[in-house]
Amino acid sequence: MAIQFSGLASGMDTGAIIEQLMNLERLPLARLETDKTWMNNRLSAFSELNTKLTSFKDNIKTLGDQDALQQRSIKQSSDDFLTASVSSEALAGTNYQVEVVALAQAQKSVSAAGFSSKESSNFGTGSLNLTVDGSSHAIEISSENNSLEGIMAAINEADIGVSAAIINDGSDTPYRLLLTGETVGQSFSLDPSGLTGGSDSLGVIEDETGTVNPPVQEATRAHIRVDTIDIYGDSNTLKEAIPGVTLDLLQAEADTTTNLSVSLDKNAIKDNIKAFAKGYNEVVSFITGQSVINGEGGGLLGGDSGINSIKRHLQSMLTTPLKNSGTLNTMSELGFETQKDGTLKVNDKILDKAVDENLDSVVTLLSGEGEKEGLAAQFQDYLDSMTNATTGMLAGRKQSITSNVKRIDKRIEISEMRLEQRKKTLEAQFSAMETLVSGFNAQSSYLSQQMASITNIMNYGSRN
Repeated sequence: MAIQFSGLASGMDTGAIIEQLMNLERLPLARLETDKTWMNNRLSAFSELNTKLTSFKDNIKTLGDQDALQQRSIKQSSDDFLTASVSSEALAGTNYQVEVVALAQAQKSVSAAGFSSKESSNFGTGSLNLTVDGSSHAIEISSENNSLEGIMAAINEADIGVSAAIINDGSDTPYRLLLTGETVGQSFSLDPSGLTGGSDSLGVIEDETGTVNPPVQEATRAHIRVDTIDIYGDSNTLKEAIPGVTLDLLQAEADTTTNLSVSLDKNAIKDNIKAFAKGYNEVVSFITGQSVINGEGGGLLGGDSGINSIKRHLQSMLTTPLKNSGTLNTMSELGFETQKDGTLKVNDKILDKAVDENLDSVVTLLSGEGEKEGLAAQFQDYLDSMTNATTGMLAGRKQSITSNVKRIDKRIEISEMRLEQRKKTLEAQFSAMETLVSGFNAQSSYLSQQMASITNIMNYGSRN
């Protein structure tokens, strides 16, 4: 890059002059950049509002759920033998005595003999007879799979309700075949007498009488007593032993009972309703903060009719009655009180009374009845429409703002090109001026020299 020295002929700092002129030329461009920044910040503000609307919608996603509005809780005297969970179908105010007599478990049997190798053992060829719950299944064994590993794979591939594995007991002949029933209460036995010609003998695993190599774990069904009533199951999770209660059995101990007490979880119901006020207040506070009040305040979205419409609509939905068969018709009857700033405060006394004395009407008001939507669904529907990715409030504003920003970017691009050309023009003009002044300076110097010479001649002539 060539080094340039400005103003050598004229004595003026032409570089600084050009810079100042260009700064003046760039003023309209700076205003465009300011407009672009303002629009992008405005889009960010709309995105923040959309986030708050989405959060409000998430806060009330279970507000219209009848199960959540009639939530039960369960207490148990001990956690040693079982754990219990409860649904809204459970009868509140009931108690149960539960005794875990036996846990459900699958049969496990292991071969009596051990083998030094699981790959090279030789059990002969023919068929293994695997009897599962009285049904006999022949498993063919050839010279290609008559090892311990081959028999294991053949049983698993048969897919008849028994799985096979190989264990290592750490002895001199450590490898043994382990069979496990896939379902609780399922019994089985394995007879290898159909294998001939081999050097190794697998041995009978649990015959019909259970006298030959009996199971290491008997197949049993789950057995509990609920208030002295015997109940059995094929799993350690029992869902219908007590209405609305799921029992997960952990440990069996006869003659030891666990007391279960089912009650209405009023605190959970109230927290669900209070979550509405939290989400509502976040939205209303944000919108209010954007508004100019008494000539003061205001944010990036101040004056936007759309966000003010959202606030008015939400406030209207709070007070609009919902006709239903219950005794409650509006949200305010649940204890919601509007404050001066538009936010909600929950009157705990009113809410407690509604939940304690009139829960059915609370459920009807919020969840609806028949095909008629409750207030919770109405709020959900409105918030869904406002936050819809293609037709919602943010989508519309984003499209408009993005379009305007693109137009500004185009104008900035054109202006930058024009300013670049303008700078080159000014540099050329000042360069030409410097060249002209330099020429004038050279002529002036020459003339001065000539005048000095003439003066010297004349002075010399006058002396002579």
